[in-house]
Amino acid sequence: MLAALLMTALSAPASIVDRPPTAGKNAFYFPNREPLRPVPLMKLPITAFRPAGWLLEMLDRQRKGLAGELGKISIWLIKQDNAWLNPEGKGKYGWEEVPYWLRGYCRIGFVLNDPAMIEETKLWVEGAFKSVRPNGDFGPIVLKGKGNRDLWAQMLMLQILQAWHEHSGDKRVIELMTNYFRWQLTIPDEAFLQDYWENSRGGDNLASVYWLYNRTGDAFLLELATKIDRNTANWRQLGRLPNFHVVNIAECFRAPATYFQQSGNEADLRASYRNFEFIREKYGEVPGGMFGADENARPGHDDPHQATETCAFVEQILSNQVMTAITGDPLWVANTEDVAFNSMPAAFMPDQRALRYLTAPNMVVSDAANHHPGIDNPGPYLLMNPFSSRCCQHNHTSGWVNFLESTWMATQDNGLAALTFCEGTVTAKVADGKEVTITTTTHYPFDGAVVMEVGTASPVRFPLYVLVPLWAKGASIKVAGKAERCEPGKYLRIEREWSKGDRVEISLPFEPRVRVWDQMKDAVSVDCGPLTFSLRIEEEYRRVDGLKTAQHDSSWQPGVDQQPWPTFEILPKSDWNFGLVSGTKFKVSAKPWPKSNYPFTLADVPIELEAEGRQIPSWGIDENGLCAILPKSPVATDRPRQKLKLIPMGAARLRISSFPQVKPKPR
Repeated sequence: MLAALLMTALSAPASIVDRPPTAGKNAFYFPNREPLRPVPLMKLPITAFRPAGWLLEMLDRQRKGLAGELGKISIWLIKQDNAWLNPEGKGKYGWEEVPYWLRGYCRIGFVLNDPAMIEETKLWVEGAFKSVRPNGDFGPIVLKGKGNRDLWAQMLMLQILQAWHEHSGDKRVIELMTNYFRWQLTIPDEAFLQDYWENSRGGDNLASVYWLYNRTGDAFLLELATKIDRNTANWRQLGRLPNFHVVNIAECFRAPATYFQQSGNEADLRASYRNFEFIREKYGEVPGGMFGADENARPGHDDPHQATETCAFVEQILSNQVMTAITGDPLWVANTEDVAFNSMPAAFMPDQRALRYLTAPNMVVSDAANHHPGIDNPGPYLLMNPFSSRCCQHNHTSGWVNFLESTWMATQDNGLAALTFCEGTVTAKVADGKEVTITTTTHYPFDGAVVMEVGTASPVRFPLYVLVPLWAKGASIKVAGKAERCEPGKYLRIEREWSKGDRVEISLPFEPRVRVWDQMKDAVSVDCGPLTFSLRIEEEYRRVDGLKTAQHDSSWQPGVDQQPWPTFEILPKSDWNFGLVSGTKFKVSAKPWPKSNYPFTLADVPIELEAEGRQIPSWGIDENGLCAILPKSPVATDRPRQKLKLIPMGAARLRISSFPQVKPKPR
């Protein structure tokens, strides 16, 4: 009876479902092989995506900026004496920097179909193939601790090889990974994944094992997966985490859920949810989707002036992608949007030629000062700097392609799921193998109008799932002109015979909403659609000497012209210490779409809010040079009401995003 009801629901032309089904087996995109648990969604290959609009502009700026040019300027990517290009795995340079950079660089090249970037990628990939040793090991030989082989950097290179395989179909990837994993199985437990980074991040290794298993079915891979899980840091603890390093948490909280695909133990899945919730309960009462951990989360440092590493934005989006595939839960898509739209854009200069190691929800200086111990790192970590730090400098390249790969996924019933709305096209196989292209036209997340148009050589029947955002109460969807009922936080499943030109029209409400952070002194933040808004603070850019401010673990290649790679302080040119009047009414103003196609600057934001606030003279800069901690709301002040302009948080490189509530001081 239950099966019959399920089939009836799935055959209906349009229906509302909590998740895409795990029943069935996608014929084209490598669903989990038995005995792995079936999952509702499968990642599409990077070759499926062709972005347009602001995301294409973002990726093009990355190509012309630091991501595309880093191989010519960073000492860690120099080819001479680089262990990644030495068949013996030896060299002065050769740990995480090359694969950190390359895993974003290669996918940007694939998406933009850039011949030079693809050729550069090939050079490094060929280096990996040439480094394979008789025992199956490959790449740099890095020893840590008691002389154990460190495997962390190889975990990153495996992800690059997987992307290379998606792009090229190169069968050597399968052979290399198979032999490498056979070698890993021979390493004794006491020498396996013992160093801090590899021990924390064993979940990345595990994900690559499952990627290969789903293509080859080699049984030894499941034995290795159990060994990896056994030797990875314990991300299943109650009331604590193995460590509080921000990138480890963003990257590794998903490890138990990854293993859940094999164990089938619901406690493993719950552990990843618990990790996500636990860190945000302690340090995440802030807008922007992340938590305060400027290098490490620390007791007593939970105010919105605590920042997050750029690396953590990148890894959180990737982790959300993995969790979305395993669970189909809209929670993970919502967090991806929060981080990608609100936190990550402001970590970069608009031309993508410099980045900031640390970015906070409340950030009113971005300078060369040492703000330790206000932030965990001693040094000038708030600058917009081409050499802000060795990790983020290289790892930042993956942020936007991670987001792009999170926009669409395949379903078990040979359909497609639109998870977040992004202008551009996705091309994929559906039904009995017919290829369709769906073109999305939208300025989302800056407005709520989305049109998807199907392109197909001949009519084809397949299910299309559209995820309605969690916040989108009052959303409406039309399919071929017919209105369909939909609900926030659920998928509209549309199964029909699709013909060329068929359209799905989505209208999402863009009404301001106020969130009260009751565990953060009753501060408030303002949302409109998926965007969070910040006070508009006028910015003054001051160029400083990048040589004097470069971090100790970053360096230029010899002979590089440093003039095209400036370092900037950003200082406030207007007052910032305002609270919002309780119950303020918001006025939404739409502005013309920028000719630059880049909406993440003060000058070019296409949407603004107007609100009422009062200045709080007692709220200033603290002893460490940071925005002082939030005063308890409501704050009494004698300053008059003022009209305040609020702009999208992602466009505000200086910002107040978590506001005190204010009231007039009694006379």
